[in-house]
Amino acid sequence: MKILATLQHNDIAPRFDLATEVLIARIVRGRISGEPRTVLLPGPGSDELCSLIIREEASLVICGGIEEAHFQYLVWKKIEVIDRVIGPADLAIAQAITKQLRPGAIVRAIGRLETKRSVAS
Repeated sequence: MKILATLQHNDIAPRFDLATEVLIARIVRGRISGEPRTVLLPGPGSDELCSLIIREEASLVICGGIEEAHFQYLVWKKIEVIDRVIGPADLAIAQAITKQLRPGAIVRAIGRLETKRSVAS
């Protein structure tokens, strides 16, 4: 299985047609196999991006907003699309691998908030 995430810097691109690069990860037995690779796009454009997705044989695309026509085209090609995702691409891919990523998700690292209590003497 291959997951392709549309990027703008290290985050999911806010719009499919504005992606400047993509991150492609190969998944084997629920884990990333090898090093994910980044592909720089020659320019923004939905048609070229759809062609790349088909050529790469991606089975899952993670993106921000996407036009309905391109969404339907990818689904027709039997490619799962999780759209309207916001946040870091690596965390989105990790959630997709564990089947936790949903359309419209805001992905963020969950950290602990540590507070110190002062004790009055």
